[in-house]
Amino acid sequence: MALTLENAQDMIATAFAKGKELGLAPLTIVVLDAGGHVKALARADGTSTLRPDIATGKAYGAIAMGLGSRALFNRAQEQPFFIQAMNGLAKGSLVPVPGGVLIREDDAIIGAVGITGDTSDNDEICAITAIETAGFTADAG
Repeated sequence: MALTLENAQDMIATAFAKGKELGLAPLTIVVLDAGGHVKALARADGTSTLRPDIATGKAYGAIAMGLGSRALFNRAQEQPFFIQAMNGLAKGSLVPVPGGVLIREDDAIIGAVGITGDTSDNDEICAITAIETAGFTADAG
């Protein structure tokens, strides 16, 4: 099944609701398709101007590397030169910190959610909740 605009919008609404439930700072949320293209993006009031790029970098890095951004974060600590090289190849668009979660269906990657605005761990919680509530499997790495 392909990721639909409706799926993406539902995931964004769910992530915002989870952020509100947890009392988080204003979030920016992006949903990318399997090709790394923006399906939907939304910014809460009060977010800074760089937040869409950060959220997209988290999700794009996950898709580009086939690993949730938590795994990329761990890899960056273990092999910083490798992640630096991958970020160079990606023209600086990878953000290797938690909050970029792959969307899987039947083990296939069909997209990713990237969230920024609060701590990376809280961003990741909101992404996982959004993906699983939509009926997909979340892969944070």
